Amino acid sequence: MCCLPLLDRQIECLRSRIGRLALPDMRSEGVEMVTVKKRIGSNRSERVTYVFLAFLGLLLAVTLSAQAPKTESKAGIVRQLSEVRFPAGEGPDCLQFFLENGDMKTGPSTAIMKAKPKCVVPPHYHTAEEQLIIVKGDVSAGMEGMRDAVLGPGGFAMMPSKAPHWFTCTAKEECLMFVTFDRAYDIVWIKPDK
Repeated sequence: MCCLPLLDRQIECLRSRIGRLALPDMRSEGVEMVTVKKRIGSNRSERVTYVFLAFLGLLLAVTLSAQAPKTESKAGIVRQLSEVRFPAGEGPDCLQFFLENGDMKTGPSTAIMKAKPKCVVPPHYHTAEEQLIIVKGDVSAGMEGMRDAVLGPGGFAMMPSKAPHWFTCTAKEECLMFVTFDRAYDIVWIKPDK
């Protein structure tokens, strides 16, 4: 009990020292020191509130980081065209489709297509945006609202989501094309008007 007044005086001394911050006064040419009083929260309820808010902030940060999508590193893909084995696909018998990357059922994908000479892919559309790059052969590509165009190797076409389009391999040899979709793949065949 005898030390309590001494402890109280030491605490009060520390509060008075911490409560004064020296800041430069920029109002004059010379730099003068101005004393600013700062109130240190001595109220227990204030400290509890600050600790509680800090805890909530930490809890929010931990929760958000736990909910962040887990990114698994993917292995790269390097493949020669000669290694591609084209399975029979849905659509015209003259067209084969090989998935190079992605998952056509759930998200973006890249594939290579092989079309026999004179192969006609009738009007259709996809929910996804489609991009087509010709690798080999000549392809007559058409899209609703645009004139058909014959694209050779390096030719490019982009079909917006749900835009009806069609193509034909007009070459005397097979046509090879890379195709990408920006989201899950679907195909809707358009029946011709009678």
